[in-house]
Amino acid sequence: MYHYVRPFNPEFPYFKNLHIEDFKNQLDYFQDEYGLVSKQDFLNCFETNEIPKGVILTFDDGLSCHYNYVFPEQKKRKLWDIFYVPTYSFFENKILDVHRTHLLLGKYNAYDVYCYLQEIVNDTMIDSSKLQEFKQFTYASQINDEHTLKFKRMINYFIDYRFKTKIMDDLMGKFFPDESDLCKEFYMSEEQIREMHNENMIIGSHTVNHPVMSRLSKENQKYEIRKSFDFLNKITGSLHHSTFCYPYGGFHSFNKET
Repeated sequence: MYHYVRPFNPEFPYFKNLHIEDFKNQLDYFQDEYGLVSKQDFLNCFETNEIPKGVILTFDDGLSCHYNYVFPEQKKRKLWDIFYVPTYSFFENKILDVHRTHLLLGKYNAYDVYCYLQEIVNDTMIDSSKLQEFKQFTYASQINDEHTLKFKRMINYFIDYRFKTKIMDDLMGKFFPDESDLCKEFYMSEEQIREMHNENMIIGSHTVNHPVMSRLSKENQKYEIRKSFDFLNKITGSLHHSTFCYPYGGFHSFNKET
């Protein structure tokens, strides 16, 4: 399950990504040690209930590096992958809040970003309904410094969604005033997604806004899922397969309604 696969960018010294050359080495390792599952064997397993042996690669968030670096390598090797795309950036020329967090923490010291966050957040903006649950289960398998962990939990789980985007707008206005230009380079375009779809890749839904689904009402969950699928079906002509990936992914991030 991959996210950022790209070369190192010295303008973002703290950014967490897998270098494209390391990705190629991982592909070699997977192929030699486990084998990569063919697309047909993957699709057949839904009919036979027999899980194929080997590795399947997925890529979250519709990032431009997936088209620029991953897609050419997979075409060269005649491989296929699943790409889960959130659709918000196609409706608004803004970066998703989850990726704004990555950019803020990737370019600036986490202590400075967290201190500014504390200046603009007060107790009335905190959603306390699942505070203890999210403290216990979120980012348990990640290695983060103290202020990175506090910032990510605050933005992604603790702040009430009614205030979250305004707070992120304030943060981006201070640290990234050129966000609209950055957005154009950050995500794949409609044309690029369509090309990948036509070249044997599977395009899947990753919602519209990349929210924690368990924090949404049933109606808002329906909106996130249906509007995302509607858009992806429209730009591809018709998705060959309907597949969905929960944003954030942990069992705390979705519920029975999802």
